[in-house]
Amino acid sequence: QVQLVESGGGLVQPGASLRLSCVASGFTLDDAVIGWFRRAPGPEREGLACIATSDGSTAYADSVKGRFTISRDNVKNTIYLQMNSLKPEDTGAYYCATLPPWIDLHIGLKGDLVDHWGPGTQVTVSV
Repeated sequence: QVQLVESGGGLVQPGASLRLSCVASGFTLDDAVIGWFRRAPGPEREGLACIATSDGSTAYADSVKGRFTISRDNVKNTIYLQMNSLKPEDTGAYYCATLPPWIDLHIGLKGDLVDHWGPGTQVTVSV
């Protein structure tokens, strides 16, 4: 069955960098759409980045554009989220998720059509 496992979270100071990993199993990344989402303290969930693994096309939320980079390693079946210049408002639980392979990536950021979620990894940005 489809499984996603995130790792790489932690406690860092403002301005630091982290790289999150999402290892996928039960399917291949040859033709998939994977997204990274964040849930800050509170009920709101925010879509951060999506990638189409077939051609590497990407989409980003305005809040992370220029600071975060989503990438994939199809051999390792892993999706990464490189996060630079972290801010306290980046604090939250980070999740990767699968989306329908036909989806427009900007629509995918809304998170309404997620098929599977990982359990998440916590990122805390604080002095």
